[in-house]
Amino acid sequence: MNNPGTAQAARRAKRTRSDLAVITAWWRGLGDDGFLVLPPPTRSRYTQSDGHEDAAELLAVRGLTGPVSFAYWHWQSHGRAFGRSGALEGELLLHWGGDHAVTAAGLGEGPTGFRVVDGGPKGAFQLDRITGRDDAGLPDPADADGVRQFLAALDEPLDRTTAPFRYRPLSAAEAAWLHERLRAPFSLSDATRFAVSLERRDELTPDETELLLRAWREEYEGRLAEWPAWKELLHALLRHGDEEAWEIIAALGSRAAEVLPRVPSERGLATARAFALGGDRAAVRPWLALHRSLREPDAIRATAAIAAELEAHDVPESSLRGLHDALTGAVTSDWRRETGEAYRAGRSYAALAAVRFALDERLPRALRALAADAARDRVDLVREEALRPGAAPLAGTDTSEVLADVARYEAARDGLLSGTGPDLTASEGSLGDVWHRYRTLTEADVSWLRGRTAAPETGLQGLGFCLELLLAHGVATASDVDALLPHRLKDLTKKYRTTYTEWRHPLVTLTCLALDLDHPVAGKLVSWWNGARPLWKDELRLLTHLGAPDEAKAAELWDFVTSPVHDVGQLMTWVLVRARLDGEHPLLVADRLLGTPGIREYVLHRVLIAVADPGQPLWHYSVDPRSWSWWQRALEVAEHPGLSAEARSVGLRAARQHSLVRSPDLVSPAPTEAVREAARSWIERHADG
Repeated sequence: MNNPGTAQAARRAKRTRSDLAVITAWWRGLGDDGFLVLPPPTRSRYTQSDGHEDAAELLAVRGLTGPVSFAYWHWQSHGRAFGRSGALEGELLLHWGGDHAVTAAGLGEGPTGFRVVDGGPKGAFQLDRITGRDDAGLPDPADADGVRQFLAALDEPLDRTTAPFRYRPLSAAEAAWLHERLRAPFSLSDATRFAVSLERRDELTPDETELLLRAWREEYEGRLAEWPAWKELLHALLRHGDEEAWEIIAALGSRAAEVLPRVPSERGLATARAFALGGDRAAVRPWLALHRSLREPDAIRATAAIAAELEAHDVPESSLRGLHDALTGAVTSDWRRETGEAYRAGRSYAALAAVRFALDERLPRALRALAADAARDRVDLVREEALRPGAAPLAGTDTSEVLADVARYEAARDGLLSGTGPDLTASEGSLGDVWHRYRTLTEADVSWLRGRTAAPETGLQGLGFCLELLLAHGVATASDVDALLPHRLKDLTKKYRTTYTEWRHPLVTLTCLALDLDHPVAGKLVSWWNGARPLWKDELRLLTHLGAPDEAKAAELWDFVTSPVHDVGQLMTWVLVRARLDGEHPLLVADRLLGTPGIREYVLHRVLIAVADPGQPLWHYSVDPRSWSWWQRALEVAEHPGLSAEARSVGLRAARQHSLVRSPDLVSPAPTEAVREAARSWIERHADG
């Protein structure tokens, strides 16, 4: 009788190692004194920020204080690259920190059978399989990796800064190869990638379009938008004048509007208009594009006409914001097309356009206010560009006219912006970009924040943003609690991830406010936090201890922050609690913690900078190197005369690593050259710190 253990061992020996195993084995062999690699990721390392946090923790654990470069990949990249069996199904992005040249040398060429491609000082490294091509540059159709890489190269736009994207023409051999892939035996899943590459160049034939349409409708009935090539096929249907295109548009709804401007028609115009007037912000841009193509080419007059219709139909404010964005994009694209200028110049022109839109009385006041807000952080860039020696400010513009427009804008700005605020439905990053504006609040700011807090349509992100500012600045009141409870309680108890923002979950902030005010609802809120369900709230419960703090709450927080559990704001909460209880600045509390056993150094360093302004602490889970708020706080810590030398060095180190010094293009809002020079000068003055 055969030994089952021996048979199992033999089967294992015959098995070839997976791509993941090969890459991991190579990875674990990398590293030296000046370069280290992080272990392969788990789900906790989901983003690049997580990777940099893991690197900071590893450096601290190993006691590495000198210049060290590092590389890693995160879970999102892992999931895109590897299949369930560990096979490499797409390029693996390798992110890094420190010195680019050191990292490139440390990674080398890659494991056998694979190659590492250097994405440059501002990009990631890419690891992929080595494949071959024939004399015509075509892959073997049976080589899945070769086909994937070939299609990826075909589908790389000529210019990613202009929309819609344009792609290089196909050679006769490439076109024939793609068409051949669509012939029998036909499979929609296999054909999808080839159809996309063809139609991006208007090359799907009527017969191919019909074949794909039938298969799409059959395999994706009731869920048409789940097929990844639906936009390209809809474009082909419109291009061929197929009546079924309109049936598809009706089934897809407003998401189909973005395809319509590529094949302009009166029917498409009416369709995009209907979607936009129905409240769909995304349909506003194609409506403007079609209106300009078919009715009124002048962007300002077309925008004014559409704005009047939006106002008449009482659509949400977000639609008007969409129209402003569409106008800016349209005139900037026009200018770049006419002048041949590159993307960077286009950004400068967009800033000038915002200045001029704010002054253009052909536009309604609401649109002018949005333009004034868009220009607020960019007007200094416009002025600097206009005054730059030896260069015209922007192609087709006059220096004196630009400076006159800037002066007129600055005179009108405050009046236009009074009682306005940011788009609370924008990305967390976009809202974080304006956080530094609110270190002090005007009466108009308070009124706007309070109004948005009370507005029933404000979502959790907006509530978190507004409540945090009201409470941090000490102007939140019982009326703000009453405006939200009890009718918003169901919404407020929903999960909302806040680790990438400067504000907390709105129910955390609201609970702190209710506790501070001894509001009648405080007990009910505390009971909810102490309940068994939902589980997501458990990691945030201790953050509510900042409301009406006492020694028992401080002790519970301390037990947490000295434990190995992941910190999502608990140490910062303890520092702020301790500062309130002892009546001192939280910076002094954080300073005394330096070197305390059980406190993770990299978390404490983030907290030290975050509490530099107790009137507006920064709740982001790590130092954000592209944020103005973190730059300002880093300098304040570095220059604070009451802090220890070790604490000041934390601020100095954060300032040296900030993108304003290292990669100014990443900072948002974009800095002027004068600001960049001031930052460089500050770093030079503190070179010996």
